[in-house]
Amino acid sequence: MSTEILSEQSEKAYALLREDAEKIVKLIEVQMRNLTMPQCPLYEEVLDTQMFGLSREIDFAIRLKLVSEEEGKQILAQLEQQLSALHEATMRARGNNA
Repeated sequence: MSTEILSEQSEKAYALLREDAEKIVKLIEVQMRNLTMPQCPLYEEVLDTQMFGLSREIDFAIRLKLVSEEEGKQILAQLEQQLSALHEATMRARGNNA
């Protein structure tokens, strides 16, 4: 594969992984909006399943050398930060509504 094609494929893979991470954030936002508490087993199962699936996608992309290990870790770290911020915001909003 030429360097240019590999670079394009790497960019495309990274973008797709970021899109999948954003889909997880949206899914969790919807779940939290619909009164599912973060301590709920369903919430935890959905989050665990989605995070596991994304980590497998990232691992696959790393093995194909489409993204670096560092880029993969960065995607997961950013997702975890977003989910943590979402959780905190939801808990504050529920505390203010109590």
